[in-house]
Amino acid sequence: MILLSRRSLLAIAAVVDIALHARPSPVAAKHLAARHNLPPRHLETMLQALVRAGILKGVRGPRGGYEIARERRRITAGDIVRAAMASTGEDSMPPIPESKLVDEVVGPTVQRAATAFLRELDAVTVDDLCRKADGIYRENILTADFTI
Repeated sequence: MILLSRRSLLAIAAVVDIALHARPSPVAAKHLAARHNLPPRHLETMLQALVRAGILKGVRGPRGGYEIARERRRITAGDIVRAAMASTGEDSMPPIPESKLVDEVVGPTVQRAATAFLRELDAVTVDDLCRKADGIYRENILTADFTI
């Protein structure tokens, strides 16, 4: 059972993907979307939320796209999840039940679990995830052969 929303899972995957592929030029949203079999418009709002959170940096222009804004070891999965969660509007969510049971028992228990879950994600950096993904997910990189 995955406890993360699809949006949070995709946000982590997008940041790791960008960290792996943003050299020498930024990653275009359409390339990112193609690698994850998603329409580019689906990613744009999430990517902009990550820019606002200081996790990604947007580069404008014909060769623009996204780069990570900080060192990979200074961005945690918890940072990314918090940014993704903050960007989702709660307007479409049903109201939280108002009862003594929710207020005094269920709510605090779930809050403690969420805090523990995010604490675990804070221990995982983008660099850790990139190291695991390196070699599995990296596109074929052309290397020059100067043998004569």
